[in-house]
Amino acid sequence: MPTCRFLLVAAASLAFSSASIAQPAPAPARPAAVQPRPPAAGVPGQPVARAPSPRAAACHNGLSFDRFLADLKQQAIAEGVSQRTLAEAAPYLVYDQGIVNRDRGQRVFGQVFTEFARNRASDAAAKNAQARIRMHAAAFNRAEKEYGVPPAVIAAFWGLESSFGAELGNLHALRSLVSLAYDCRRSEMFSKETIAALKIIDRGDLTASEMIGAWAGELGQTQFLATHYFNYAVDYDGDGHRNLLRSASDVIGSTANYIANGLKWRRGEPWLQEVRAPQNFPWEQADLTTKLPRAKFAQLGVTYPDGRPLPNDDMPASLLLPMGRTGPAFLAYANFAAYTEWNNSLIYSTTAAYLASRIAGAPPMRQPSAPVVQLSLNELKELQLLLVRAGFNVGKVDGVMGQLSRTAVKAMQIKYGLPADSWPTAELLARMRGPSVQAQPAGLVMPAR
Repeated sequence: MPTCRFLLVAAASLAFSSASIAQPAPAPARPAAVQPRPPAAGVPGQPVARAPSPRAAACHNGLSFDRFLADLKQQAIAEGVSQRTLAEAAPYLVYDQGIVNRDRGQRVFGQVFTEFARNRASDAAAKNAQARIRMHAAAFNRAEKEYGVPPAVIAAFWGLESSFGAELGNLHALRSLVSLAYDCRRSEMFSKETIAALKIIDRGDLTASEMIGAWAGELGQTQFLATHYFNYAVDYDGDGHRNLLRSASDVIGSTANYIANGLKWRRGEPWLQEVRAPQNFPWEQADLTTKLPRAKFAQLGVTYPDGRPLPNDDMPASLLLPMGRTGPAFLAYANFAAYTEWNNSLIYSTTAAYLASRIAGAPPMRQPSAPVVQLSLNELKELQLLLVRAGFNVGKVDGVMGQLSRTAVKAMQIKYGLPADSWPTAELLARMRGPSVQAQPAGLVMPAR
């Protein structure tokens, strides 16, 4: 799900943004990490009306859903949506409390990067993507020429998002979007998405009844938000419509357009390469916020996995350690930002970039020599609470170790003289608990109040 994704691939310890709720790979191709409530009863695509929750209107000055919807329609008309489209969409512009409940009930799981990548970026996944590139060679070649985005990058997102169109979701986008627009958690965002979906209908790309997708309203084989669909979808098969549900050519061209112009892809530059860092590496330099020339990393002993030296040039990169110093290591280049913008979960963005590298011909990554220990969700919450008490802003204390939490972990590791690789460890937790807490019975943790 491209940019500002609210549905995130999740690992309780690995989400890139601690202000976001983590989830597994984007809808609809979500692994078992997410435990959503069952879909609303009814036939996919058919409206299912539900009574609005009274508290949902708090941010709308007490407006009922019907009044809110009337105002939203007027806003859509002001932005050019026709009365004809509003009439066509009317049966689907209904409130569904089940969608809101699902949005508020998202949960996270504890899968680490290597486990997730083994499932979603396997040899079979790479070979399947390579076959798709051969199957649609003309569209991929055209997209690379026009937008500068390699076929492997497009194919990786296509496979991860919907298994190349096999899993598009089964709920009506308009019902989902308007329900989340009325809810107060992200009302402004989803109001814009609802209007964008209406504009897609008005432009003639899809009919209202065709707008079936993921439960939070994403559409198409690369699961675009409606605003991205409207702004970046292109007609690559020449039939006069931008159909990201059924046209592979439109999917390829539109995804390339979004990556190039929405996510600012840099033509001809790498995105992610596996490397090996020495044990004496200054781990405080390993961070997505720290950029060094490749020549500097070479001076610090970083090599390719087989021991070959890095290029002695000034191309900037960051050393990415998704599981700390004992896990895999990568050089993340400027284009890696496109992945974290597409989905700000670090486990998803790293997996997508790694899969693209495998599709492009890179060998499998080296596996850790020993299992990388991960703290439990309660321990991660406790660590965040202790970091807050130490004066750090970690966002929400939720066990999701996003960039704010990882930065705070690194600072405390430096303070205690521990390897500053941003990976939360039992040793750091014990240091922060202090002697009195360490003496508690095993398994007892502080409550995350």
